Amino acid sequence: MADAEHYIRDIQREYVDFLDDEEDQGIYSGLVKDMIAEKGRRLIVNINDLKRKNPQRAQGLLSNACDEQLAFGRAVKEYVATVDPTYAKQHEDFFVGFEGCFGNRHVTPRSLTSIYLGNLVCVEGIVTKVSLIHPKVVRSVHYCPATKKVMERKYTDLTSFEAVPSSAIYPTKDDEGNLLETEFGLSIYKDHQTITIQEMPEKAPAGQLPRSVDIICDDDMVDQCKPGDRVQIVGSYRCLPGKFGGYTSGTFRTILLANNISLLSKDSNMLICREDIILCKKLAKNSDVFDLLAKSLAPSIHGHSFVKRAILCLLLGGVEKVLPNGTRLRGDINVLLIGDPSVAKSQLLRYVLNTAPRAIPTTGRGSSGVGLTAAVTTDQETGERRLEAGAMVLADRGVVCIDEFDKMSDIDRTAIHEVMEQGRVTISKAGIHASLNARCSVLAAANPVYGRYDQYKTPMENIGLQDSLLSRFDLLFVMLDVIDSDIDQMISDHVVRMHRYR
Repeated sequence: MADAEHYIRDIQREYVDFLDDEEDQGIYSGLVKDMIAEKGRRLIVNINDLKRKNPQRAQGLLSNACDEQLAFGRAVKEYVATVDPTYAKQHEDFFVGFEGCFGNRHVTPRSLTSIYLGNLVCVEGIVTKVSLIHPKVVRSVHYCPATKKVMERKYTDLTSFEAVPSSAIYPTKDDEGNLLETEFGLSIYKDHQTITIQEMPEKAPAGQLPRSVDIICDDDMVDQCKPGDRVQIVGSYRCLPGKFGGYTSGTFRTILLANNISLLSKDSNMLICREDIILCKKLAKNSDVFDLLAKSLAPSIHGHSFVKRAILCLLLGGVEKVLPNGTRLRGDINVLLIGDPSVAKSQLLRYVLNTAPRAIPTTGRGSSGVGLTAAVTTDQETGERRLEAGAMVLADRGVVCIDEFDKMSDIDRTAIHEVMEQGRVTISKAGIHASLNARCSVLAAANPVYGRYDQYKTPMENIGLQDSLLSRFDLLFVMLDVIDSDIDQMISDHVVRMHRYR
């Protein structure tokens, strides 16, 4: 134990030298002063600076994150004491977060395996579940009326950087058997929250379920994100013993102890090189650029020129406006394709899924109202309520493609009214009141009521959807399979030509 403390003190001095280094014009000295001015306790360090100035400590931090972060946090407190001793005495612990390039440790939830246990990793994903914020006791104070003495007790668990976890049982008696009273006002607590991130739908392999990982957020890391956000989280990958039937089993559950959470922007995953920019500027000079882009949309499908133009407008989107009185004018449109079978409705949806940078597929029969919006679930381990994002929340700033829209029940279709009009989901269930962003475009495909479009009936009788739902679709296309030999000849020639020159 003494050797471990001596080792931590040695690397703590190295981290203090890293912070108090004038070679980088006092960058971290200024960051520490900014942290003190903002009343914060977490210093964000670029891992690239540490690799450049102390490669040994950078490698140790990536491979042995727990001890290194403990020493780095103590080094931050020691350095803060030299800058502002009063502020250092007000807070017992200081923390450090990391950013920068992590190389092969920049992973997804699917690639997180046992080889990364104990390492510092950077994980990207989409937030699917967020628990409530709970206070976790750090130090409790107890008073004994019989002896007039006050005792303290410190608590650590498997998520702490200290090596040995303490007992989680509150003391009710002292060593002599006298009753103790807990002084809750003098005890110290920290905020605790658990979130779950899932690999992004567009990066998940076809035919496989997206994988997820649980994130532990403490202190200032809580409430940094909400369901539907795309985040990049840096943390220490740890394992906790699993329990089955009250006994500890040999299978461990893994968690990530977060030290830095960054929200990814809408275009963060789009890789555009210089050649792409040159081609885009060259294409923009054409006078018929809109028709050219519409023709390039689903080129394997013959005809449907107006439908392709509408889908192009849906993919490009508009400009969202917020008026001075708070009214929001959405910048995305909703399109409904309804018509006979075998007119390429589903193929158009499939092409949008492969083209849009952020698109979520679903079907009318295979989805419910809460599955599209949001649901309140119960955590199997803690029993607490958690908010889980649905498909339309996960597709925020993207496209939701709903096939077989007519097969969805009326109750489930009613649940998406607010999303299509206001771009948000409001939840008031089980004591949870939340509003989640779902600013997405909806591209839906449906069949008429009678299977095929009956031209002897009115459009409303053929469509069979509620007026309140139809009013939320900006464009509605009726696609008919017209019996015409000339059109059939053109379609057959197009299909043969597509296969001949492959």
